[in-house]
Amino acid sequence: MTNIEEVKKGTTTIGLVCQDGVVMATEQRATMGTLIAHKTTQKLFKIDDNIALTVAGVVGDAQTLARYITAEVELYKLKRGQPMSVKSAATLTSNILAGSRFYPYWVGLILGGVDRDGAHVYALDMVGGAIPDDYVTTGSGSPYVYGVLEDHFQKGMSMSDGIDLAIRSLHAAMKRDSASGDGYSVASITKEGFSAMDDKEVQRRLSKLKLA
Repeated sequence: MTNIEEVKKGTTTIGLVCQDGVVMATEQRATMGTLIAHKTTQKLFKIDDNIALTVAGVVGDAQTLARYITAEVELYKLKRGQPMSVKSAATLTSNILAGSRFYPYWVGLILGGVDRDGAHVYALDMVGGAIPDDYVTTGSGSPYVYGVLEDHFQKGMSMSDGIDLAIRSLHAAMKRDSASGDGYSVASITKEGFSAMDDKEVQRRLSKLKLA
């Protein structure tokens, strides 16, 4: 069996709780050792209108989990007539991961979203740990992100400021972590739903932040 320390999660992902919702962000590079295997990898998944997931780790495991969780959340909505809460989605994901600990999914996840209790982000590890926090980052670029977040994150910050902070944090990781790069995936979730940011808006914000 593979040792956990041998698995390298070459990625940077971020989840932030803001005043009116959450911001989720990743870069787009996929690596195989020192090889840049793909430059437009999807690491940010819409699970429902009120929930999103970021993934770090083995691509196949991450894609399988995203499909699995999306299907379960949709079935819940069909049966109950209402969307699943963020806490319930995190518990569901935790149970899936914990139930596979002998043949684990080699991933680090962030699940975030908005429900009637407010905005939430959860960090989920490969054996089922689920920890809520105001901000979370995973992957090989996370030490650089935490350096930025510890200095700049503020509780109750606006969604726009949260998006700028996520972009600034990703930019710092992409400058120093060779496994992170090649583009930004950024999304916001509010009571109005899920909204993915296009490349033009990301570039506009990079210019405003004097990072472009």
